[in-house]
Amino acid sequence: MQTIYAMHQNGSDQVEKEQRFLFNSIDIIQDLYLMMLSALIELGIKEAEYLQRASQKHLATAAERNPNHKFVNNAVIQLLSKSELLQQAVDKRKVNHWKLNDDYILVLLEATKSNPLYQAYMEEPTTSFAADRDFIVALFTEVIVPNEKLYAHLEDLKLTWIDDIPVVNTYIVKQLTGLSSADQQLKLPMNYRDPEDQEFAEQLFIKTVLNEVELAKYFSDKTPNWDIDRIAEVDTIILKMAICELLHFSSIPVKVTLNEYLEIAKEYSTPKSSIFINGILDNLVKEFKSTGKMQKIGRGLI
Repeated sequence: MQTIYAMHQNGSDQVEKEQRFLFNSIDIIQDLYLMMLSALIELGIKEAEYLQRASQKHLATAAERNPNHKFVNNAVIQLLSKSELLQQAVDKRKVNHWKLNDDYILVLLEATKSNPLYQAYMEEPTTSFAADRDFIVALFTEVIVPNEKLYAHLEDLKLTWIDDIPVVNTYIVKQLTGLSSADQQLKLPMNYRDPEDQEFAEQLFIKTVLNEVELAKYFSDKTPNWDIDRIAEVDTIILKMAICELLHFSSIPVKVTLNEYLEIAKEYSTPKSSIFINGILDNLVKEFKSTGKMQKIGRGLI
């Protein structure tokens, strides 16, 4: 939807070029994921370096000579640091951003150490994997994710990450929460569930773009109180994509299509758009069923 909207705004008709942009924006979600996880590792590294320097000061205090390494030795941070799969992915995709921009890690470290969550964790005399994990999940959720400087920095790096950041962070929280002491590696996610998943993204984009005029005809006469030019552009794109999915993707249930596009409308368009879009799509589904234009394969797909 965003790629098609960008095409309209730029007046572009270069489908192949825009398709490459679409898939690149999907691909670099992996970089964002790796960067957010790497931030946890870098926090541990920076704190270890700080403790080492402090212990070597000429007039080091007793606390500095015998520092509390609980955060540095946190079981989850250690698991991430030692994960070969994670390191291989970081090396392969050359995600070394924090090494070159450690000032943001220092900002996060300062925010971490000044937070009561950190102080309570460090003062607890005993620990366990579960306690370490729960602390990291809380730290990530309450300190790292809401950090405005970090968010602004990521937004500046890649414009398409604005919408990807919440998705990636939610996934990481779920992943961290599911870790146990038996885990030796971190299972890395894939951008696509399978080859069919990637093919769906490609075909939905191409079929919508190449058939925009035809797709618009289906709802242009369903809005008697609206001039087609007055409908929000995002709404027209959502309608075209939904109609394309209804007519050209026989394995996707109607309810799934309707629910997905109504959610997109709620997220990206005007407050009343979901009601407007729902009314048009409901009428079109009835029409497609009665005329036999919409063919769905498999039980329960209608």
